[in-house]
Amino acid sequence: MILTTTPTIEGHPIRNYIGVVTSETIIGANVIKDFKASITDFFGGRSGTYERTLREAKDTSLAELQQRAAAMGANAVVGIDFDYETIGNAMLMVSCSGTAVIL
Repeated sequence: MILTTTPTIEGHPIRNYIGVVTSETIIGANVIKDFKASITDFFGGRSGTYERTLREAKDTSLAELQQRAAAMGANAVVGIDFDYETIGNAMLMVSCSGTAVIL
């Protein structure tokens, strides 16, 4: 399945638009991750701990989006958009949406 943030795929005309497909992943940032991140914040620099957590949430959300699109009969998802949010003090949410299509 082709997944892309662009509205079209060069060389692959869209034959049918099936509909909007979405997925959400909420992942906890535990106390140890918070402690490590606070040390990084204090001294400056990037927080590899949070970056790995966000990457895991994004990958999970994208895989779920792909599964949902396949269940709809799609062989591609175009126009994918990611949104990142915090929920409370310890939860991170990644949602993605796109248009399920048949090429």
